[in-house]
This record gives sequence, C-alpha cells and structure tokens, in this order.
Amino acid sequence: MKSFKTLLFLIFVVLNFSSIISFPDIKYKKKSRILEETTTKPKFGFIFFADEQSTYDKNFYDSAKEVCEELGVEAVFKFNISKGEESYNAAKELAGNGCKGVFSNSFDHEDYIIQAAKEFPNVQFSQATGTKAHTVKLSNFHNTFASIYEGRYVTGIAAGMKLKEMVDNGKIKEDEALVGYIGSFSYNAEVISGFTAFYLGVKSVCDYAKMIVRYTFSWNDEEKEAEAAETLIDKDKCKIISQDVDSQGAPKVCEEKEIPNVFYNNENKDLTKSYLVSSKINWNIYFKYFINSVLKGEKMDYDWVGHLSDGAVIVYKATSLAAPNTQSKMDEAINNLKNGKLQVFNTSKFTVKGKTINSWKVDIDNDDLIEAISDGYFHESEYRSAPYFNLIIDGITEEFDEIIGNLIGLAVIISLAVLALIFMVRKCFF
Repeated sequence: MKSFKTLLFLIFVVLNFSSIISFPDIKYKKKSRILEETTTKPKFGFIFFADEQSTYDKNFYDSAKEVCEELGVEAVFKFNISKGEESYNAAKELAGNGCKGVFSNSFDHEDYIIQAAKEFPNVQFSQATGTKAHTVKLSNFHNTFASIYEGRYVTGIAAGMKLKEMVDNGKIKEDEALVGYIGSFSYNAEVISGFTAFYLGVKSVCDYAKMIVRYTFSWNDEEKEAEAAETLIDKDKCKIISQDVDSQGAPKVCEEKEIPNVFYNNENKDLTKSYLVSSKINWNIYFKYFINSVLKGEKMDYDWVGHLSDGAVIVYKATSLAAPNTQSKMDEAINNLKNGKLQVFNTSKFTVKGKTINSWKVDIDNDDLIEAISDGYFHESEYRSAPYFNLIIDGITEEFDEIIGNLIGLAVIISLAVLALIFMVRKCFF
C-alpha cells in the first residue's frame, strides 16, 4: 500500500510538472475581465491577450478607446484572454451580443477567431499579426499590421548616433560599440524583422557597431526582461539597450545603470537618465478604417498594412540625451522612407555569412514559396501584413547560453522523474 501511494505521488509530480518548473510562456496570464458600457450605440468588441499593464496591449486599448469615442460607437473590451477555447468563446460572445465588428490583438487567437467568423458571417472580424486571411478568404475575416520596422530603423539611427558620440568622445573604443537587444521569441519573424531593422539603422550612422540579442521566450515577463538587460549590460558590455518585449523590466534596469534605452509602444519620458527615443504602431489609423468600413458596409482588404507615410507608424522625438544632430538625421530618414528613396532592407547594406543575398524565398501561405527580394531590397510585409523577414545578418549575434543551460537542467529533472516513475511501476506491478 505504501508503494502504491508513492507511485500515485510520482504520477502527480510528473503530470503537474509545469506548476513546479517555469516553462517558457507566450504572455503573462491574468484572470480575464470585461469592460463594457450599456448604450444603444453600435458595438465593437476588442479581445486583448493581456491588459493595460502590458505596453503592447495598452497601445491597442488607448487607440481603440479614443477612436470609438470619436466615432460614437461603443467599445466592449475583453482583457487577459489566452489562446484556445477562451479566445473563441470571447469572440463568439461578443458577436452573439450584437458587436458589428470584433478585433483581436494576439497571433495565438487566429484559428479561433476564424472559427467564430465562420459561425457569424454577418459580423466582421480582424486579427492583428495574423497570417491566414489571404488564404482562408472569408469575406468577414481580415489581418492587419504596420511596417513598424520603419520605426525601428529610425530609432536605430538615434542609437547609432549615441554610440558614435561615445567613440568620438573617447568614452569607448570602436570595438566596444555594442548594442544589446531583448527579443521575445527567436523563431518569430516579427521579432527578427524588428531587431534587424533597428540594427541597420544603427549601422547607417555607425558602421562598426555590433549587436547582441538575448531572448526571454515570453512577450511580457518583467523579471526575465530585467535579467536579460542586466546580462547584456554587465556581462556583454553593451552600451545601449532596446527591446520588443512589453514590460518596463529592461528600461528600469537601464535607468538604474544610466544606460541609454530605446523604448517601444509609447514614450518613456519619466526615465530621465536613460530614455533616448521610441516608436510605436498608431492603431488609430486602422481602427478608423475598420469601424468606418463596417458601419458603411464597405469591402475590406484581407491584409491591411500601415506605414510611416500614412501615420500608422509613429517615431517620437529624441530626448536631450541624444547625440547632437540626431533629430535631423532621423527626420531625413523619415522623409526618405515616406517618399520611397530609402528601403530598410536594402540588400547592399547587409550580408549573411559574408555574402550579399540577392534571392530569398519565403513561405507566406503554407504553400508555394515566394521570392521576397527584387529591385535590390527585401519586400517586407508586401505579400501579407505580418512580417516574414527571417534572415540573421552579419553583425548580429544571438546568445542562448542561459536558455540552453535551463533547458538542459529541465531535461535532466524530467528524465530523472520519468525514470523514478518507471522504477516504481516495475516495483509495484512486476
């Protein structure tokens, strides 16, 4: 009997291992909540993975609230909705309760939003960062994103100018001109596109600069982001930090250590010792397009992409911490991006393993590969709204040492638990 109880305990440990070990997550999870008012106005629903504590979700929320008030429609918000059945149920509830349009901001929701769109053909659904609208071809399901890589390129110029100033003033040597970048997921094209654009902006004004990328494998984990920033600063000796993750973890570390920080999703002016510049997607532009199209019964694109040129990407002014002439350099790049004279992924400006890349085919619809390079540049977000640039260019180093160590340790612990379980089964039943 004692052996059988021990066996049950071991089974419980293995089956509930995720509550003991901290597995990489997608985004932090809180209890879902709904924010709704009772009116007779047309209703539009918004499904957010996290809440206003996430800089990513706050950017969506602020835009949605502002646009709905401006257009005289009611906004119904659902926060902290994870992937799976929860997102499907949220979409179905919003559509069933009279929302004329439903918007989701998480890639992980897409399959479930499509399922809801099939069940509610008279309701329009839109998915940010999604990839399937142009292949499923439902008249009431759409994908949207913006060319935020343009904004990252411009903010990279500010970082490069600051690095160059440090070298010119004798504070660091050229081989010490290192930028640190905190990415969420190493396999995500949106992440790769973003940090590559940022680095190319740095290189455009500081050609000897290098960049180190460390990953948290989470979109929003303040502790992991802070640890990554500390590692980049203390171990890797990076002189400037940027990120695509969603908390204030890294910026707070930069403020404490007085390391320049390039922010994302909003301004960060309260951090006066570190905040250098920022960019974000201006979702007001898309929400106006989506809501007005629904109200007027107008056909919408399967994929909608906003740009600097139409106000869907915003680059904030550089702060007083920036090097001299930084703003003029940024403004010049913004103007050239708007008029098409500058292409972020100009293939003459980077190499991969020492070679210029003149051809690169990408899979944008799980079918035939499409050539992404022509006219001398990589055509990002032109064949679908979600990014698909996935090249790791020279000058960028990805560091996985801590992650690999954690995974090895996790594998060892799981192996030992499984072996112990097998031993007890054999002892009890054989």
